[in-house]
Amino acid sequence: MKPIGAIPADFSHLWPLAIAGRFVDHWIEQAGDTPLFVYDMTVIAARVARFRAAFPGIDLHYAVKANPYPALLQAMAGLVDGFDLASAGELALARTAMDPHRMSFAGPGKRDDELAAAIAAGVTINLESSAEADRALAQGQRLGITPRLAIRVNPEFELRGSGMRMGGRASPFGVEPGEVPALARRIAAAGAAWRGLHIFAGSQALDAAAIIDSHAATLTLAARLAGDAGMTPPLINLGGGFGIPYFSGEEPIAVEGIGVALRERLAGLPPELADARFAIELGRWLVGESGVYLTRVIERKESRGEVFLICDGGLNHQLAATGNLGTVVRRNYPVAVATATVGAPTETVSVAGPLCTPLDRLADQVELPVAGPGDVIAVFMAGAYGLSASPTAFLGHPLPRELLVGG
Repeated sequence: MKPIGAIPADFSHLWPLAIAGRFVDHWIEQAGDTPLFVYDMTVIAARVARFRAAFPGIDLHYAVKANPYPALLQAMAGLVDGFDLASAGELALARTAMDPHRMSFAGPGKRDDELAAAIAAGVTINLESSAEADRALAQGQRLGITPRLAIRVNPEFELRGSGMRMGGRASPFGVEPGEVPALARRIAAAGAAWRGLHIFAGSQALDAAAIIDSHAATLTLAARLAGDAGMTPPLINLGGGFGIPYFSGEEPIAVEGIGVALRERLAGLPPELADARFAIELGRWLVGESGVYLTRVIERKESRGEVFLICDGGLNHQLAATGNLGTVVRRNYPVAVATATVGAPTETVSVAGPLCTPLDRLADQVELPVAGPGDVIAVFMAGAYGLSASPTAFLGHPLPRELLVGG
């Protein structure tokens, strides 16, 4: 038997599983069938409120790549100060929910048509290189529109303990610090609207002290760059990095302590940053724990002394839970038999999806209540990097359904 991560507290108090106060069978009936992603907006709103209390005066941006479900974007638009985008496709979805002037667009390899779409809409472009700056300025001139341009910086430091380290190394992301002041002066001289700096050192960190240190280093770097450029950044995006506990032994991050430390730093800002606003960009911390992926058991199979629950969804919808999205060592997400009752007998099983590949395993050798055909398996932590981060076209199975509930 192998360990599984802890079920989020919002879902662990009632069995059979209830989401937003209704049993899963209700949501499955409403959606029409499984597989199904259910996102509880009550959980997300509580996260936003917790951020506001811990970080007063700091703008909150939602990283759309975490979950671009249109109904979720509509709900998020009224809770956050901005959307951070990573493609023109995300822009097309997001602009139905929010004024594009409240959005920024980061990511390497932006095509000219993407730059043009962002400039035409009034989105701030976080430039990843000097060459991208040239192309954005050219598109602005062609359109007769003043582009809104910020500079993404590739910092000299990384966020310690982060799942994806974005700084402190050679990278396709961002401009090297030594090049930033001259580039900032050049884009301002060209007539662009100077929008500030985006400094992102890493993501999925569960070490509050590491994030505190990263914020301190980010503010020091931003002050140095602003001083060298002779230009105060209107906005400094401090990045995000707040992680959530997917696996056994991991603990939630204490954001309140991070907020206290950041407020102390901001109280003593140097003159170069005195007029700047600050933002934190979050995705999975806001929405990750709100989501539950529901998949129905099609067959219970025994093979060489092991039991497999074979379900109607798997890797094609929830790639990360199978350990195939950037995980070096496969570990089990929190899973449960959603239709089980308290005190049901348990057994050691593996949960597999319907795909013809041994990679399609949602849980490996875990202890669950005894289940069979018709029962529903719940995979938690499914609100971020779930459906949109999975190979939905692989082997041609149907797309899952999605529901936003609660709130």
